[in-house]
Amino acid sequence: MPTDYFADDPRTNVERMLAGDLYIADDPEIARRQQRAMRLAARYQAAHLEDPGTARPVLTELLCSVGEDVEVRPPLYVDYGSNITIGARTFVNYHLTALDVAAITIGEDCQIGPNVQLLTPTHPVEPRPRRDKLEAALPITIGNNVWLGGGVIVCPGVTIGDNSVIGAGAVVTKDIPADVVAVGNPARPVRTL
Repeated sequence: MPTDYFADDPRTNVERMLAGDLYIADDPEIARRQQRAMRLAARYQAAHLEDPGTARPVLTELLCSVGEDVEVRPPLYVDYGSNITIGARTFVNYHLTALDVAAITIGEDCQIGPNVQLLTPTHPVEPRPRRDKLEAALPITIGNNVWLGGGVIVCPGVTIGDNSVIGAGAVVTKDIPADVVAVGNPARPVRTL
């Protein structure tokens, strides 16, 4: 018999998700929001291929906030898009995967390499709730003037400080302070800037 994890919680799964609490993703409203994001991401890619000047309004509709002179090269993969903020003059290379169940904030003047993954979702470690499809999320914050090398993975709940550089292929599992170079798996600061 399935466990009713939310017997005393009148909120919808969307409300629980937006609050950062455990929720079940198999929900019609969540599916509708994800479909919207997929359609807009596909429209963005098509517009960018035909005339990059016409793509900006689609990107602005997809994401929560897009600063001036931001360039995002498609394809772009998001869960919702509506939880992503990108600061002015930031450049995002091909194949960004930004799973924005929780907020993803990218600062100004950042450089995001190809195939970067920003992953906010979390799942229970215990087998039963994970099998029952519970999940949650923790926000990711990327400071100003940060460079994420190609293939970097940023895990849930991580903050990367201003001016820091994350080496290609690094897996960032914990906060990285400002003004450092961090590399490896897990990423560790190896040099102060």
